Amino acid sequence: MANELELKVLEKAKGWLGEQYDEQTRQQVKYLMDNDMKELVESFYKDLEFGTGGLRGIMGAGTNRMNAYTVGAATQGLAEYLKKNFAGEPIRVAVAHDSRNNSRKFAERVADIFASNGFTTYLFDALRPTPELSFAIRELKCHSGVVITASHNPKEYNGYKAYWTDGAQVTAPHDRNIIEEVGRITDVGMIRTGLHPENIVVLGEDFDEKYLDRIHELSLSPESVKRRHDMKIVYTPLHGAGVRLVPASLRRFGFTNVTLVPEQSVVDGNFPTVESPNPEERKTMSKAIELAAREGADLVLATDPDSDRIGVALRNKQGEYVLLNGNQTLVLLMSYQLTRWAELGLLDGRQYVVKTIVTSQMANAVADRFGVKCYDCLTGFKYIAKI
Repeated sequence: MANELELKVLEKAKGWLGEQYDEQTRQQVKYLMDNDMKELVESFYKDLEFGTGGLRGIMGAGTNRMNAYTVGAATQGLAEYLKKNFAGEPIRVAVAHDSRNNSRKFAERVADIFASNGFTTYLFDALRPTPELSFAIRELKCHSGVVITASHNPKEYNGYKAYWTDGAQVTAPHDRNIIEEVGRITDVGMIRTGLHPENIVVLGEDFDEKYLDRIHELSLSPESVKRRHDMKIVYTPLHGAGVRLVPASLRRFGFTNVTLVPEQSVVDGNFPTVESPNPEERKTMSKAIELAAREGADLVLATDPDSDRIGVALRNKQGEYVLLNGNQTLVLLMSYQLTRWAELGLLDGRQYVVKTIVTSQMANAVADRFGVKCYDCLTGFKYIAKI
């Protein structure tokens, strides 16, 4: 006999059998109702919460799953907040996505809803690294942006990250206010769709070139690259968005000996060659390290599906590849950057370092060595960006 929770879930699930939901969703819900009460409960026992960074969850039908309807409610809620916060202004937004299953579909859904709300909506023509979305928001003077990604989570997941005018994920008070607006979208009929497709502007390779040009301007030692241009680099995008721009970026800087892991350069949301697409795990980097050993590579690089997380491996004196952790990578990059800024006479007292409270205190020591202020903040890119 069904318990109280199951009865409540069944009643909630019946609402998803109506004509306002697409045929595939209705069939999936009906199947669960008839055959899999456990999965039905998991899918409907609560609503997928729009948290301080957005949505993240397993894909599937139901209120507690990532699907076109939960993504739609989140987007309509964000749109309502943008209209209130920027009343009277013509609103601009940017939308990007990674390589995950359904990411393109969700991104097009987001773009359609924003456009239907009257916003100028910049949608990338295919998958892109998350950092390029951040750049697009600032470059195109957008009020907000969304990237569809679940970062380095398993293949069953997808997610929705909301960004603000500064190109960073939303922080207080905007995050709480957006959550309130999303909570008010209680019916599919409240989501605006299919109204103004002319508001969608597609971003393609021309915008990539602008982004790569801007990154290239940050080079601190072009003469060093010229001397070591043929350094052997092995790179893997782990089936993700990095395949679009990381090799192009390395070429733009002047590196001429970059080899990609071929089977992992295929865009695939199932991530078939790895258990987890987290580049900070040695097991995930194994194919790249094997190729590097055969090639005698000096450097091994990997990025996660939305290409905002990096894995690095270097050879030690014995010729073995050592995987750096995040703290080691940070201290190496930071020491190099501050050293070069000092050599170039660029340290004028306005520089600072921002790190999270769980990051190595060695970063503080390096900052002290150069007389640069070091801020500690809560874990998350958005807190770093806020400072």
